[in-house]
Amino acid sequence: MRPVWRGSLTFGLVTVPVQLYSAVADHTVHFRQFERGTSDRIRYRRVNERTGKEVGYSDIVKGYELGGAEYVLIEPEELDEIAPGRSTSLDVEAFADLSEIDPMFFDKTYWLAPASAEFDKPYALLLAAMQKTAKAGIAKFVLRGKQYLAAVRAGEDVLVLNTLHFAADLRDPEKDLPDLPKPATGRGKELDMAVRLIDAMTEPWRPDEYRDTYTDRVRELIEAKKAGETVTPEQEPAESTKVVDLFQALERSLERGNGKRRGGGGKNTKNSKQKRTPDLAGLSKSELGELARKRDIKGRSKMTRKDLEAALRAS
Repeated sequence: MRPVWRGSLTFGLVTVPVQLYSAVADHTVHFRQFERGTSDRIRYRRVNERTGKEVGYSDIVKGYELGGAEYVLIEPEELDEIAPGRSTSLDVEAFADLSEIDPMFFDKTYWLAPASAEFDKPYALLLAAMQKTAKAGIAKFVLRGKQYLAAVRAGEDVLVLNTLHFAADLRDPEKDLPDLPKPATGRGKELDMAVRLIDAMTEPWRPDEYRDTYTDRVRELIEAKKAGETVTPEQEPAESTKVVDLFQALERSLERGNGKRRGGGGKNTKNSKQKRTPDLAGLSKSELGELARKRDIKGRSKMTRKDLEAALRAS
């Protein structure tokens, strides 16, 4: 993996050369564009709008619009020259409790690793100190011509850097959302049931249990079309709850939530089967196959999605 940025992490009088790596991999299915009815690719080019000729990256400069078709043209090198710290400094200005940072401020996630083995000791010292205090270092740095606010925090074995939005970048909902609802005036029973429903659906955070099911379905569609088959469309989303039905909807949700809560007791065979059989319609074919493997269902590799669902419900 190649670093996306190199520089120095500074806190107090301690400076540690570091390298920044992206901590997130993109698993989205990417497509090329074609003209319908042909095998001709659609491509985008950087074209001079006056001459119609293609322009290379090295001949492109940035322009800031003044209005009236007037622009100030700026070379990339000029932006680098005015960058704070000349684009290679990550200065920790203060430390803060992670719990104080609203999740709304968080943007992208990176790893910060020492630039070489000779800097392992100061790096390890900072990592250990941040693990012990559970604090985040608030810093600023320049990446690809843009200054970022960042929170540097301790991961398991590595420093983690989260880029943060500046406060000025966050919109004010009272200004930008004119139709915000008034403060809740629900009846006491409704509020109590809503709180109970949240409690019933609360469980430990297990990120590995959440999958990008849409991407799974896209891959299924690709495989099905390659094999000349079709894919069953997803169900339509549920209709909005009417205000007059709110109490009944909460009551039914609470009953269902209690029935599905993880680790709940109960000796009823039917309820136990419901707990170990998830909503099969919401699973991808690959997830259905994995569940069938765990239950040792024979012949699963040759089953269609419909056959897998039927076999799992019967198991």
